[in-house]
Amino acid sequence: MRLITFTRKGAHHPEIGARLAKPTGDLILPFADCAKLKNITQFPASMKEFLRAGDATMSQAKSWVQTAHEDFGAILLPATEITYLPPIMDAEKFLCVGKNYRSHLAELERNGLIKENPQEPTSFIKLNSCLTGHLAEVVRPKGITKLDYEPELVFVIGKRALGAKKDEAMNYVAGVTILNDLTCRDSQLREVISGSRFWTGKNIPGFGPLGPEIVTIDEIPNVYDLWMTCTVNGVERMRVNTSDQIWKISDILEHFSRYIPIEAGDMFSTGAPGGVAVGKDNAEALYLKPGDVVDCAIDGFSSIRTTIIDEA
Repeated sequence: MRLITFTRKGAHHPEIGARLAKPTGDLILPFADCAKLKNITQFPASMKEFLRAGDATMSQAKSWVQTAHEDFGAILLPATEITYLPPIMDAEKFLCVGKNYRSHLAELERNGLIKENPQEPTSFIKLNSCLTGHLAEVVRPKGITKLDYEPELVFVIGKRALGAKKDEAMNYVAGVTILNDLTCRDSQLREVISGSRFWTGKNIPGFGPLGPEIVTIDEIPNVYDLWMTCTVNGVERMRVNTSDQIWKISDILEHFSRYIPIEAGDMFSTGAPGGVAVGKDNAEALYLKPGDVVDCAIDGFSSIRTTIIDEA
């Protein structure tokens, strides 16, 4: 199932639903309308509430998706009539694991962006205020000249985890989505030198394209055999397999849930693969510029598109 958060054209309140991929174009199944047709008076209105409602609610939604064309044909929306929002807009915790691909670690070392190799999973916080959705236009503020792309696999937690063990980690995962962890390298280098842990250059408004959907975990045969890709203006910039990750979700969830409860709707982004602009000899030519169209994908499963625009 492909879970999305969206607004209808001309409306302002977010809704949740599912994306149905069709050869003739995507269709959207709005869950609120399904619940109304089935005389269900209370159904979660946000993705976080939906995940926290548990397995029965997830199963209900899957049954609606399976019979969407037969039972809900009249309420299906063309994807052209919605605006995609980040699938989860109000996560309590969105932790981004850094330095987690061997190929990326090597290029950071070459460019002086790390001081030492991590001995355990490390992370920084991605603020909800920087998130945006599929097909969004992202403003590159004036003064930023080194804007980089970072396609990342994100694990979405489906139930509360406290003291989780490695061998049971996947039991807590609802699905995966994509983050383009846009990074202002101008400020990142200064923050590395100063020892800052806030990563201002990753939390500028708009610098968190997320989505377009949560692909439920039952649709992913192996999360450690996925190709993360990035193209800019149709030209492929990177293609790295998730098998290159140092810390797996089992390591990450066990580490961070030792003392702090990880709740349904929380997210872990598992780091940038190798191949970002800063790691190339011709980095200055590769940094994102106004007019660039960036597609980050889990190849064969999902893709999120962003257009970079200049500050007015």
